[in-house]
Amino acid sequence: MDYVDSLLDLVGNTPLVRLRSVTAGLAPTVLAKVEYFNPGGSVKDRIATRMIDTAERTGLLKPGGTIVEPTSGNTGVGLALVAQQRGYQCVFVVPDKVSTDKINTLRAYGAEVVVCPTAVAPEDPRSYYQTSDRLVRETPGAWKPDQYSNPDNPRSHYETTGPELWRQTDGRITHFVCGMGTGGTISGVGRYLKEVSDGAVRIIGADPEGSVYSGGTGRPYLVEGVGEDFWPSTYDPDIADEVLAISDADSFSMTRRLAREEGLLVGGSCGMAVVGALRTAEKAAAEDVIVVLLPDSGRGYLSKIFNDEWMADYGFISASTAATVGEVLAAKSGPTPEFVHMHPNETVREAIDVIREYGVSQMPVVRAEPPVMAAEIVGSVGERDLLDKLFAGTASLADRVEQHMAAPLPIIGSGESVAQAVHELEHAGALVVLVDGRPRGVITRQDLLGYLAG
Repeated sequence: MDYVDSLLDLVGNTPLVRLRSVTAGLAPTVLAKVEYFNPGGSVKDRIATRMIDTAERTGLLKPGGTIVEPTSGNTGVGLALVAQQRGYQCVFVVPDKVSTDKINTLRAYGAEVVVCPTAVAPEDPRSYYQTSDRLVRETPGAWKPDQYSNPDNPRSHYETTGPELWRQTDGRITHFVCGMGTGGTISGVGRYLKEVSDGAVRIIGADPEGSVYSGGTGRPYLVEGVGEDFWPSTYDPDIADEVLAISDADSFSMTRRLAREEGLLVGGSCGMAVVGALRTAEKAAAEDVIVVLLPDSGRGYLSKIFNDEWMADYGFISASTAATVGEVLAAKSGPTPEFVHMHPNETVREAIDVIREYGVSQMPVVRAEPPVMAAEIVGSVGERDLLDKLFAGTASLADRVEQHMAAPLPIIGSGESVAQAVHELEHAGALVVLVDGRPRGVITRQDLLGYLAG
């Protein structure tokens, strides 16, 4: 009889699949390492077993203990699989940008899930890093694997993923491309491939725009499970030969193409990695072999990347063949800048000056300079509200804007219909328009009337 004793025996030895459609016109061979063939559905199954093995061996995790980990979902599933086999409880802390599908998957494995805000600094007590530390302190018998600093993270890839790639390509691999989250995959695989090839294999990281790996500050982005706002100790900066910044729009577009053209239902970070692989292939020789690692399946993204309504809400696609919000925004004319805004530390006087200069009635308040992400909008200020407060004496011209700002304006995707905008403006004075997931402008009832009249 042919069987295994446990699902854990099925971790690793995932297949390579040649990409054919999305690589049209490119000479090199591009192979995808499809990690959703792991029993938990992602590359993170590899690190879960090794981290728990070491914790048991060193006495950090004792029988009946609780595993507490900040995770965007996949590491949690891997840890939950091992925990089921060995009698541990699990508590996972996730950022609020993680899809409902992923959260429900973790709960289906019997884990408790705690959701924390994304748009806060790592040192903020509400962040999912700090929350997980607090839960470890408060939970008897708790152990935190901490995939961001645990050396078994990159070691698992050095010992398994790297050797698999070398064997599967018969040593012909010339480039390795993968996304960068904890940095464990690129560091472990990259170190092995460089050693076994005497430095001949080039290691390329794919990173969301805004992440620190590609030169950003950690500003918010929508692709999940990759990129960081700090430097994990599991990342070895000497391994990667190049790091490519990939936009949310390119990542999501490629993710949908992989499902429709290659039959690969994978996550957004996989689309991001493939974009990086194709950019690499454009500069590579015909005889080169480029391997791109696809870390997970698309099962956790059905309500987001593969949902037309969600994609339209963020301005990635058009949801209607009728007139769209993007057309209304493009029709606005005059000297008004693309995205009139204020910062929390600017004064009420400065806000009024901007309102008068550009003839706007409401403005978003943002924490950064454009181009900003939706999560960086922290509030709004309006002409009428400021006037009422100044007249009543509850505000002064020298006050900071953050003292008097209202809730953020509602958002609407540029691909949404004008009819949807009319409906939304029944309950709001203005809407922030998102194009490819980023705020691009503000529209009001007056803008809609001007567009329809024109």
